[in-house]
Amino acid sequence: MYGLIGKMKALPGKRDELAAAVLAGSSDMPGCLSYVVAKDPEDADGLWVTEVWDSEANHKASLSLPAVKESIAKGRPLIASFGEYHTTEPLGIHSAK
Repeated sequence: MYGLIGKMKALPGKRDELAAAVLAGSSDMPGCLSYVVAKDPEDADGLWVTEVWDSEANHKASLSLPAVKESIAKGRPLIASFGEYHTTEPLGIHSAK
């Protein structure tokens, strides 16, 4: 598995709009096991994105999907900066049902 954890900082007051744009392209990504967008409770403009993929190749391939490209195009103007970014090697996933 392949994982990513990263922080984005939205333009002031645009966090919810950025979150919606990021989430819009995430519903049908082959190989994506988990995609979580979360508000940073200590930063009014901060978002954390946590991704788990079955492979790094599928993550890279997702960037060429039309819905992902559209999501990136909508979100890019709302981003003030990128913060921490970490690649991880997930050991397992538990999913509540």
